[in-house]
Amino acid sequence: MSTTRQIELRGAVFIDQMQPQFAATVATNSDGFFPVTGEAAFWLEVQPGIVINRLMDVALKACDVKPGALVTERSYGTLEVHGPDQGMVRQAGAVILKAAGCTLDDALAPNILTSEIIRKISDHQAMMINRTRAGMLVLGDDTLYTLEVNPAVYVTLAANEAEKHSPIRIVGLGAEGAVGRLRLAGTDAEIDAAVKAVERALSGLRGRANTGID
Repeated sequence: MSTTRQIELRGAVFIDQMQPQFAATVATNSDGFFPVTGEAAFWLEVQPGIVINRLMDVALKACDVKPGALVTERSYGTLEVHGPDQGMVRQAGAVILKAAGCTLDDALAPNILTSEIIRKISDHQAMMINRTRAGMLVLGDDTLYTLEVNPAVYVTLAANEAEKHSPIRIVGLGAEGAVGRLRLAGTDAEIDAAVKAVERALSGLRGRANTGID
């Protein structure tokens, strides 16, 4: 029996092929089954948050995928499933959306809150960032890129596409909560190419109007 209120789809992302750093960074922070390079993934963010338990249950019973994330924040819930078969992962996403009573058009469009390039950061700032990093090291004189996007789940696509199109280093990645945060490090040219890939990926996502953080 279900007595929950209507589900609001905040964001949904299909990743066709996880890149090495992205997969490793996600795995480092995962409480579920670890993803590996080359697998496909489906991410979902909804409100109310706790309904992700029912949605995950539906997907795992219907499809041969592995659960990588099941996170309930203060207001939102985030889940992830992955596997080597892109078709199966897409089917899992479709099953989840159907169970939620949503389509991709019901999601919020990405709202980029911060997108900044910082050239030739100091050694001291690099060391401060490294103390709390969730991925690779950033070094003095690197160019640093920072991104904040709402809903948070869209940062996963941004990170994977950045790595797919440029040999940057993923320094920080957070995909839960009110905003998604990404930090990338590399040379000027590498970061410039990554930013173009991020902007391309996020601008290609459809959704309803999104004017800020709820």
